[in-house]
Amino acid sequence: MLSLSMIVRDEAAQIEDCLRSVQGFVDEMVVVDTGSTDNTVALAQALGARVEEIDWPGDFAPARNQALQWVSGDWVLVLDADERLRPEAMAPLRALMAQPDVLLINLLRHERGAVQSPYSNVSRLFRRHPAIRWSRAYHSMVDDSVADLLQQESHWRIADCPEPALLHDGYRPELLAQGNKPQRLREAMEAELLERPGDPYACAKLGSLEVAEGNLERGTTLLRQGLEQCPADAHPERYELLLHLALAEAGRDPAAAVALYREALALPLAARLSLAARLNLAALLLQLGQAQEAETLCQRATAAAPEISLGWYNLGLIRRRLGDIAGALEAYREARRLQPDHPETHQNLAVALLLGGDIDGARSSFRQAIDLLNQQGRSGEAAQLRQQAGAMVKLEG
Repeated sequence: MLSLSMIVRDEAAQIEDCLRSVQGFVDEMVVVDTGSTDNTVALAQALGARVEEIDWPGDFAPARNQALQWVSGDWVLVLDADERLRPEAMAPLRALMAQPDVLLINLLRHERGAVQSPYSNVSRLFRRHPAIRWSRAYHSMVDDSVADLLQQESHWRIADCPEPALLHDGYRPELLAQGNKPQRLREAMEAELLERPGDPYACAKLGSLEVAEGNLERGTTLLRQGLEQCPADAHPERYELLLHLALAEAGRDPAAAVALYREALALPLAARLSLAARLNLAALLLQLGQAQEAETLCQRATAAAPEISLGWYNLGLIRRRLGDIAGALEAYREARRLQPDHPETHQNLAVALLLGGDIDGARSSFRQAIDLLNQQGRSGEAAQLRQQAGAMVKLEG
């Protein structure tokens, strides 16, 4: 028997899609509400979920631990309201749960709209075992308790589901801008570091936030501290530390950044989890004039994750630099199919079409790029592109 466990509050806009995504896969749905003022509870109940109510304890770890008391399944799937289970993952997940020695299944989560790292690994599907508990601030996880349990009961093992299992919208830039996730992350990780100085996980999260906000000195200091404390076999944490340290160094020491990206790619991680390092390294190598290796890296990225438009877009840029207009057009068209609302893809496709002699196609793609820029509130960029494109083709023709 498989139970869904959720912690929610004011999720009326999302909870129906989330619950529908697991119908037919889970045997019971238990939703724990922490004080919704909208109709979250009624919507969950209408879809067959049992709803329990608690006061918000101040953090997700104690809330999730409290929620575990209400599930009855042999296995527990934990989701947030902004996540969806992909139907393609159901069969491989059932097969893994049927294996008697599997304790926990790591799920690949597609971070739709994320600027960096389109995939993450989350430990959200596990056997209901009294020793498995949630811990850590902000990004709560069961990993610490699972590691302790494996020391005591060595017959268990952790499995990875190769098929992307979850879709997640929480890291889209427009959603991040609406909330206070960065500030809450900062406060939680600062508190974590006071309690556990040099903790690799906290250093990775806070260090990456500092780098993203332009605080390179503190960011790199934290990331290097985390690397010093990070065990050699803690591959996801080590990868994240190396990735963000490379991002910090790329502008001031490209050779160091290249070495860091290569070290990150040498870690034994699933190919989708290392996409950011592969694509960033390709972009950096292109800047350094090493277009052939950059193309190879992008080809590997698109082979590993053909559903990610950025890989195809970057491959188009590289192929155009190499003079392969036909190959660039193929890559840009695939990027456009996957992400039709990306103005830069239409713009670069237009340039490649122009180079290939397709004037009408170039005109149409330039117009699409300009329209999208205007729709997205980027009117200044739209006007600039209109002026530049107008010097190459007659847009009104």
